[in-house]
Amino acid sequence: MSLYSRSIVATGHHLVSEAAATVLEGGGNAFDAAVAAGFAGAVVEPCLTSLGGGGFLLARTSGKQQQVQEIFFDFFVDTPGRGLREIPEPHFFPVTVAFGGSDQDFNIGLGSVAVPGTLKGLLHVHDRLGYMDLRDVLQPALNLAKGHVLNDFQSVFMQLLYPILTLSETGQRLYEPEGTFLKEGDPLINLELAGFLEQLVDDQGRSFYEGDIAQAIVRDMREGEGLLTLKDLAAYQVIERKPLQVRYRDYTFLTSPPPSFGGTLIALSLALHQQVKQKHSFGSSQHLLQTTAIMQEVERLREQGWITPHKLEQLMDSTQLEQATRTVRLFSRGTTHVSIADRDGNVASMTCSNGEGSGYFAPGTGIMLNNMMGEDDLHPDGFHAGPPGERVGSMMSPSLLLDSEGVVRLVMGSGGSKRIRTAITQVLTQIVDQNRGVQQAVEASRLYWDGELLQLEPGFAAEAVETLSKQVSVNCWKEQSVYFGGVHTVVPGKTGVGDPRRGGAAIVVEE
Repeated sequence: MSLYSRSIVATGHHLVSEAAATVLEGGGNAFDAAVAAGFAGAVVEPCLTSLGGGGFLLARTSGKQQQVQEIFFDFFVDTPGRGLREIPEPHFFPVTVAFGGSDQDFNIGLGSVAVPGTLKGLLHVHDRLGYMDLRDVLQPALNLAKGHVLNDFQSVFMQLLYPILTLSETGQRLYEPEGTFLKEGDPLINLELAGFLEQLVDDQGRSFYEGDIAQAIVRDMREGEGLLTLKDLAAYQVIERKPLQVRYRDYTFLTSPPPSFGGTLIALSLALHQQVKQKHSFGSSQHLLQTTAIMQEVERLREQGWITPHKLEQLMDSTQLEQATRTVRLFSRGTTHVSIADRDGNVASMTCSNGEGSGYFAPGTGIMLNNMMGEDDLHPDGFHAGPPGERVGSMMSPSLLLDSEGVVRLVMGSGGSKRIRTAITQVLTQIVDQNRGVQQAVEASRLYWDGELLQLEPGFAAEAVETLSKQVSVNCWKEQSVYFGGVHTVVPGKTGVGDPRRGGAAIVVEE
């Protein structure tokens, strides 16, 4: 007998949600559906994710057939350069992406490519926890690669990343056929990717990591001043980790462990929220001031290095946290996410990213490789500073919230580069501390302290914004934006919400 009468999926694209729902309806479990969504997202969300990028999946099994398992699958990217006698000056240059209310610089080119993990990660999760035949799991993505209609959100993303998408001849053929850049309502067809998916059941990704495709990638890297090598691709491994556990109020929050630093920063934010006993109504002057102060304090502590689990544990037991709390009282990037809960109680929270993409496509695959070596927030010690073969840190934080009896109450996560941790924290604290509904919390206006300015979405009361402006410099946006993340959230057995900022869509699959 099933635990719930329905399975629920929430993602950043209605076609991705439909792909996952199709698998759930066909008898697949939450992990089959997450893998199907991962492949479908790589097709229909090409500005946000790719099989040439990296990601994480936080899984919790129902315990129906065996003991409950909580596994954090780390298939994020590695630093490249294994086997190189000398590290060449990489092909690496900046582009500026204008989000509407704020600009952000990213670096692209062959030298920005890190060792990709998404393809191997999705196959690993399916092999480890999936139930349905891989061919059936891949079928929705295969159908979409043969042609689907471009929606408005993806059209906007593509306009933002136009210089990257059309950097190569492959990109120009895909996104600017007949000399005209694709727009909303146009068909997006990626036959090379369809061909790659068709052979994937038998090949299991070997050609991409060890065979002909790997050879072609590395040949281009040598000729184009990239750093990716055959040793990099052959040595890549998915790592199964124990999730980071954080107590918050009467709940347990499971999120990303190191070397990802997004989870520890969320934990730090929640610790400060928990220390501040006084609650203020959402959107009030006091609420905005308190939220801003917590963001500033987390940023200050991050710069001081309080982001490892050991240091975080020290901080929780130290007078420093009390001092941080007093400070708060006195002040009284391309990524997509999938949340799935099936009727048996299995849950999957998965976040994947291609950065903004490097502009380079793996030959014959239709797969653009990532630009993770060019993302400044992933490399606090400087670009290309780490040794080859090191797992790159990330802000991505697929997460679960468990009640005091160990029942999963929320499956959540977000895209949004540096804004991931603040987006998740804001939604979570609204639900837990202010008893707001999930949809209300996800759709509520957000704020983000970028180190110099407080970025503020519209929707807050003018009086509250005026009070806030007397304390910090505020940049008021004219509309809600992808800049502030996309917190796609599922309440197992009940409901799901796709964040409208990123074209989110939730589907309920009834038993």
